[in-house]
Amino acid sequence: MSIISPLFQPFTHKSLKLSNRIVMAPMTRSFSPGGVPTPEVAEYYRKRAAAAVGLIVSEGTVVERPAASNDPKVPRFWGEDALAGWQNVINQVHSVGGVMAPQLWHVGAVRNPRTDWVPPQPWDSPSGYSRPNKQFCEPMTDEAIADAIAAFARAAGAAKRLGFEAIELHGAHGYLIDQFFWDGTNLRNDRFGGSSLVARGQFAAEILKAVRAEVGPDYPVIIRLSQWKQQDYAVRMAQTPDEMAAWLQPLADAGADIFHCSQRRFWEPEFEGSDLNFAGWAKKLTGCPTITVGSVGLSGEFIAAFGGESSQPASLDELMRRFNRGDFDLVAVGRALISDPDWVLKVRDDRSAELCNFSPADLATLV
Repeated sequence: MSIISPLFQPFTHKSLKLSNRIVMAPMTRSFSPGGVPTPEVAEYYRKRAAAAVGLIVSEGTVVERPAASNDPKVPRFWGEDALAGWQNVINQVHSVGGVMAPQLWHVGAVRNPRTDWVPPQPWDSPSGYSRPNKQFCEPMTDEAIADAIAAFARAAGAAKRLGFEAIELHGAHGYLIDQFFWDGTNLRNDRFGGSSLVARGQFAAEILKAVRAEVGPDYPVIIRLSQWKQQDYAVRMAQTPDEMAAWLQPLADAGADIFHCSQRRFWEPEFEGSDLNFAGWAKKLTGCPTITVGSVGLSGEFIAAFGGESSQPASLDELMRRFNRGDFDLVAVGRALISDPDWVLKVRDDRSAELCNFSPADLATLV
């Protein structure tokens, strides 16, 4: 048995049935003009499904709010034309036996430095801040918050109707849901704000409850979370295990089935005195299945890619040590699958000499 064989054991949770433990991480690609996924986007996902990815999580696809997107080529998950595009995507993925979840997203008060396009106003933000001490827009009204919650629920319902096997909520990286979590951007003194992570998590909890009411009890709901933000790589939401438990357990109680725990480097410990990473702690504290992610299978880390850094294939030994110890249930792979749709097959079949390097130039095409 090879060292990576355990990754190819089946995984089941509620109605989700996967042939292996490898997840394609959600990665923004911006190849959907007008927000409509093209046949080329469908083929991009079909190739990964055909090459043994256990679960594909789509690139972020935005919900129905005027400023949910900051890029006109990011796909949306509403409207007849866009949903028809997603129907083609899931049909193509199913044609080769694949399993897929759309990642439902709202960027909040985050501009895109790679485009001059500006979405319709108003921007959405809990308190009008894009980062601590930087006023960006007006705080969301109660009506805007209620509409955003409803938009996530509608998108989840559409995903289930189209045939996707699960959904993921993007609650990480300094986007809208995460802006509510963060005390640097959520200064509200109503029921969606406060001094504790529990209080600031109410927005995410309400989204989860609305999604669960829409999709029913057996449909898997994943939420992606991060300590770090794109606005501040060093920030930490939970400073201790107790704080993390107080953050995550209400989300599980509200309807989250699986925590997708984003780190820049999966091997970094979350708290002093233990080598458990974020996914390891999330599983230990909640008992829920977790997905680990962050520089799996490649040297370097993905933030550096935006600065022009290339990466080379890296050992999976440390990943497997943690997986075999039971720290997490699923492993998400990002950049390696952008460069090479056959990465999973090559790893499974011990063809490491055939693994591809990652170049930032790979982001400019759909391979």
